[in-house]
Amino acid sequence: MRTRKWCARSANFETAKLARRAAWKVAVESGTCGSGETRATDTSSNPLHWLHRMHILLLGSGGREHALAWKIAASPLVTKLSCAPGNAGIAREAECVAVDISDHAAVIDFCKTNAVDFVVVGPDAPIAAGIVDDLESAGFKAFGPTKEAGRLESSKSFTKALCRAEHIPTAAYGHFTDRESAKSYVLKQGAPIVIKADGLAAGKGVVVAMSNEEALAAVDAMFGGGFGNAGAEVVIEEYMEGEEASFFALCDGEHALALATAQDHKRAFDGDNGPNTGGMGAYSPAAVMTEAMCARVMEEMIKPTLRALSAMGSPYKGVLYAGVMVTKNGPKLVEYNARFGDPECQVLMLRMMSDIVPALIACADGQLKNFSLRWFDDAALTVVMATKGYPGGYGKGSVVDGLDEAAKLEGVEIFHAGTVSKDGHILANGGRVLNVCATGKTVTEAQRRAYAAVDKIKWPEGFCRRDIGRQAVEREK
Repeated sequence: MRTRKWCARSANFETAKLARRAAWKVAVESGTCGSGETRATDTSSNPLHWLHRMHILLLGSGGREHALAWKIAASPLVTKLSCAPGNAGIAREAECVAVDISDHAAVIDFCKTNAVDFVVVGPDAPIAAGIVDDLESAGFKAFGPTKEAGRLESSKSFTKALCRAEHIPTAAYGHFTDRESAKSYVLKQGAPIVIKADGLAAGKGVVVAMSNEEALAAVDAMFGGGFGNAGAEVVIEEYMEGEEASFFALCDGEHALALATAQDHKRAFDGDNGPNTGGMGAYSPAAVMTEAMCARVMEEMIKPTLRALSAMGSPYKGVLYAGVMVTKNGPKLVEYNARFGDPECQVLMLRMMSDIVPALIACADGQLKNFSLRWFDDAALTVVMATKGYPGGYGKGSVVDGLDEAAKLEGVEIFHAGTVSKDGHILANGGRVLNVCATGKTVTEAQRRAYAAVDKIKWPEGFCRRDIGRQAVEREK
């Protein structure tokens, strides 16, 4: 399987990137078809054409965006990759630019000034704010759903109502706009029960309450402003028992293309203890998502959702991420996200054999019908290293050492999340700071390699879970 080691931006780095592009021969035929034309071919008889190689702008600064940058930069279709705002790791793959991605006019001005051909939106907040709508209105093609379609993530009550209308299997629920009604529902239903902030809360707006007291405290926290505007409305769901996994599909408004499966670890500490986080690790593939289970998710969840949004006049284009609970009665939808999962994206990019760029463009162009992607058989696993205190308060500015040594290990790739580079050092600049990834013939081998790399990183101010992939490892014994 292809690996690429950590290296500084140098002549050797550029040589390595050119070598990777030259070696890549799956799914894309690159050649001269007229003056400077590049052809990317899907599995149909009709090739998709781009008359020139592209300048792509990637929006975001996390581990997901580093993984996307790593994958996009290897495409022979790309002559220049910019990232706003990026991080210390992304700077090895792209030119990081100081553009505030919440300022849509500034993003559009950058695209105009720098002849950007295609924009890839990484995080959820810009999607919810309508960045894709604004880019398209200005004449720029983008990967990601519109604001209306993105309500699948930005409003849990919208998604639950859609599921009810379309008979998509999901947990029973109540939607509340006031504290007392929510508390009455909790007491009527009883624990265990799940309390969710209706809006975006950086992956932390969910409380799985095992007692009534914990549930009532969560209701108080949300309506009390603990999650900002995200908690102004609350969704309360039945507690579902089963095994949770992540299902991803590229969508072009009408058609969907399933990606590899993954499983993430949301709780902060070993044994699935502690508060919910944005994700402390992930691995792919997820054994619980068999071929038959994936087919059910596509037929029972993804396709009805696409049909419903299209009928509303808001066709969904981008990647649709379904959190799925595999119960004794079959798969049930936990939630939708309107972007790649973080950290699941990291393991997906490591396993994807095909060039991702033609697939992203096919989503925007409505051309996925006959598209396919190829995947490496190897498993991939990532361990998130976070600043102590996360997901609560944490400090910034601590030095992270040992990355070069860690990255030399076989099968290891390190993606940055909350980092900055200063005076030749990598500094922690966020809650989740690093994704230490590895590939292997099995999840067990990938896990062993990832933790061997973690152990070479010198960062006393950081922590990680030591049991990422434990369910898969147990299955492999």
